[in-house]
Amino acid sequence: MSVTVISRIFGMARWQPGARERLQAIALQLFADQGFERTTVAEIARAADLTERTFFRHFADKREVLFAGQDDFLQLFTDPIEQAPEGTSAYELIRRSLEAAGEFFPEERRAVARVRASIIDTEPSLKERELAKLATLKVLLGELLRQRGIDEPAATLAAETGVTIFHLSFQQWIAAEEQRSMSEIARERLDVMVALTAG
Repeated sequence: MSVTVISRIFGMARWQPGARERLQAIALQLFADQGFERTTVAEIARAADLTERTFFRHFADKREVLFAGQDDFLQLFTDPIEQAPEGTSAYELIRRSLEAAGEFFPEERRAVARVRASIIDTEPSLKERELAKLATLKVLLGELLRQRGIDEPAATLAAETGVTIFHLSFQQWIAAEEQRSMSEIARERLDVMVALTAG
């Protein structure tokens, strides 16, 4: 995949984005073309016409190119819960979180998400990091639900279920030929979960 194609995926002309976006676009291209392990920080910086020092101002290491913004990711789920009216049910809190997460993944992000997922799938250590991110989210949601007065085991069950629905929805959203929105897929899976518990 060329730099131009990756840049178009990010919605930018080849050298218009700032240093961080350029580094991300080129790192994704190199990871996809030659493999994550075989790609060095020096290569990424050189291909972006930047220095290694500039790379390390934006990312702690090359893994962080793929996992940058974790706090923002977690906030997608926590903000709707924190902003919900007092007394909102566990189900409604999780539904609001999933809806907000769905809106964060519009159509224009799908191609980048597919490239990123294909890179992560090739490296066990990256897969482990991705699963750890989801585990952190489960713990955080559980704590937040308990703070909202949701008792156990409902708080943990709701948190685990919400993250599982998100993960399954995201995997479907990036699947080849899938055209439905992330929100639509998440709602479908949430409805299936409700039907299972009601049946």
